[in-house]
Amino acid sequence: MALRDQVSRGSRWLRSNSEHYLLLDAQARMAAAQGRPGPPRPRGAKEVFWLRVFAPTYRRLPWKVRSALIQAMPGSHRQTWTPPAERRNPAI
Repeated sequence: MALRDQVSRGSRWLRSNSEHYLLLDAQARMAAAQGRPGPPRPRGAKEVFWLRVFAPTYRRLPWKVRSALIQAMPGSHRQTWTPPAERRNPAI
């Protein structure tokens, strides 16, 4: 497997896991704020890491740092769109 494919696969894995556990963290915080039951408690080292280490650390990072990290990762967020055509005189 080419290095590029491995990096792409790793980036997808990281993005998928981070989205999932950041969502669970947000749900738990919202449930606690509303006095409602939240998602189940983390089980196992993987869930403990993502929910007790990664999510709080990510939440505390300034936006500029988060944005730089996101831009450094390969993925769909790096796609550029074609700029709109230059406007000329009206058609009428």
